Amino acid sequence: MQQLRLFFIALQFFTRLPIPRWVGFQPDWLHQSSRYFPLVGCVVAAVAAAVYFLAALVLPAPVAAVLSTAASIYITGAFHEDGFADTCDGFGGGLTSERVLEIMKDSRVGAYGAIGIACMLGLKCTALAMLPPGSAIAALFLAHPLSRLAATSLIWRMDYARAEGKAKPMAQQMQTREFVIAACTALLPAALLLHLGALSPAALGASLLAASLAALWIARMFQRRIKGYTGDCLGAVQQLAEVAIYLGVLASLGQGALR
Repeated sequence: MQQLRLFFIALQFFTRLPIPRWVGFQPDWLHQSSRYFPLVGCVVAAVAAAVYFLAALVLPAPVAAVLSTAASIYITGAFHEDGFADTCDGFGGGLTSERVLEIMKDSRVGAYGAIGIACMLGLKCTALAMLPPGSAIAALFLAHPLSRLAATSLIWRMDYARAEGKAKPMAQQMQTREFVIAACTALLPAALLLHLGALSPAALGASLLAASLAALWIARMFQRRIKGYTGDCLGAVQQLAEVAIYLGVLASLGQGALR
């Protein structure tokens, strides 16, 4: 029952979906709930995949991809997209760690943020639109949990860079056993997709490699520039890893423009 409570707390924090009233709330639970961040991704994936499937029954794939992306943005309240835009602004316009953190805290979106989020959403929708419908749905179930696992890895391995902030309540260092729970909830859907033949081993391998490289690259930049992470950084890692997974699945199909 306590684990179920922690899942619902994570669902409430990371999405707009309602949770039962009996769940209650205690400050400690918010930190402990980070182990279920990837499981929340499974819920988001289910909504996005359902919208894609229903739209694809009557509309072309590009339209279904846009509607699916819009649905995922709506139920998460653009939480991660906002973090990605703020990260682009902060690291694009700040020369010192203090200035980077100051810019990221500003609610206004600057040129770096606007350009970054436009490119990110364009790339996300284009990659999904170019995938066969079955592969696109499988990619959604792969990308949403795994990209959130990538973000969770920052909580596990890095320090929080601010004295306070929206992610501060969950920023206590995650224990290894908690990260193992998070990893299992992300890798089990991947294993199921592979078992069902929804994704090929090549697609899964390319996606894991792309997401790992993207998360490692941006995490090293965070450590070098601000000596840790913020809530916005978690959103940036999730978005970057999600797109990297779509690109990995797409690349595995061997449909390069020059081939």
